[in-house]
Amino acid sequence: MKERILIGLDLGSSHIRVAVGQVCFNADKQNSLNIIGVVEVPSKGISKGCISSLEDAVTSVSNALEQAERLVGVPIQDAYVGIGGTHIGSGQAKGVIGVSRPDGDIRAEDVARALESARAFINPANQEILHVLPREFSVDGQGGIKDPIGMQGIRLEAEVQVIQGLLSHIRNITKTVFRTGVDVNELVYAPLAAVETVTQPKFRELGVGVLVVGATTTGLAVYEDGELLYATTLPMGGDHITSDIAIGLRVSLDVAEDIKRVCGHAVPGEVDRRQQIDLKDFGADQSEVVSVQYISEIIEARVEELYEKVDEQLKKIGRAGLLPAGMMLTGGGAKLPGMVEVAKRVLQLPCTVGFANVQTPMPELVLDPRFSTSVGLVLWGHNAEQNDSTVARKNWFGENKKFSQALNKITEPIKRIFKSFMP
Repeated sequence: MKERILIGLDLGSSHIRVAVGQVCFNADKQNSLNIIGVVEVPSKGISKGCISSLEDAVTSVSNALEQAERLVGVPIQDAYVGIGGTHIGSGQAKGVIGVSRPDGDIRAEDVARALESARAFINPANQEILHVLPREFSVDGQGGIKDPIGMQGIRLEAEVQVIQGLLSHIRNITKTVFRTGVDVNELVYAPLAAVETVTQPKFRELGVGVLVVGATTTGLAVYEDGELLYATTLPMGGDHITSDIAIGLRVSLDVAEDIKRVCGHAVPGEVDRRQQIDLKDFGADQSEVVSVQYISEIIEARVEELYEKVDEQLKKIGRAGLLPAGMMLTGGGAKLPGMVEVAKRVLQLPCTVGFANVQTPMPELVLDPRFSTSVGLVLWGHNAEQNDSTVARKNWFGENKKFSQALNKITEPIKRIFKSFMP
């Protein structure tokens, strides 16, 4: 069988990152995924997950895809696209249907109708649904069912987690990708893609949070019992730390960014109080000696504020300090020294930096937290295509092809909307 190239396209506010995966098939038609390369280019025309300048965004995405094409040596035709932003949120919905067969046997078509009923329940006119993720089913009042197919009953209920965003923003993002000549296989909420790389199924069963610290936003996804419990995006990120340093030291943003990268630390106690730097060495107009510990105090204040807002979100769902598998930090902002220590103190949870667990010939790049989302998009696409579906796959989905086909019928209208954006 022919090898398949999968592309994960992460549209960030500071950088656009592309991960390239190669699916190799053996004689038994068994396949394995290998991440063969990643690409990173500066992002223009994208702010807080939204398109601020269509032409600039198209140029940035085109540059990233062209580099990826040179990397793999073949044209890129489609991609799994990760999106974020504060306009995307999650909510719960419930769909209820009557089982269609007289003998009460629940089939894949009944499950698909229950999910469609849940979708119709929560779909406002100005919102576009990205994911409908089943949490559990109930058959004749018996709850806690993961896979109702084959069971018998009269009434089938589906409790789902719905992730949706503003229709206009999603259309602009889709149009940006189409303008580069690349098709959109699926739009994926970025934190869900990152979950694919930095967590294991047992963590998601116990209860785990994933925090994707970006430049201007931070995505949060909480899993429990193997299913998504909550997801949101906070309007804070690494650029806010840079801004605080620029204000505190009265330097430009470029100088502040260099200072943060070279000597930034979120825990003042871990920094030598006698260590000092000259701002002119980092590009400032005038010479001024500043204590590194003072810079660390500025960083600590903003990082604490970020985690306090995360803790507020956990309190909303009753999981503050109650995630046994802890919080996994990823994204470019997670590389700042001291982020884990502050997270442990504020969130009162076990915390660690999450790295991708994938096969790759270039681990020094692929395993960088900056690429967790783009690599996760490749994994998401691989799993979706294994299940013969272009919608978010679930554990109970299995190899049931009829169920896959039924779900595809639901998502066909969304695909047609995406296709209509093509010039």
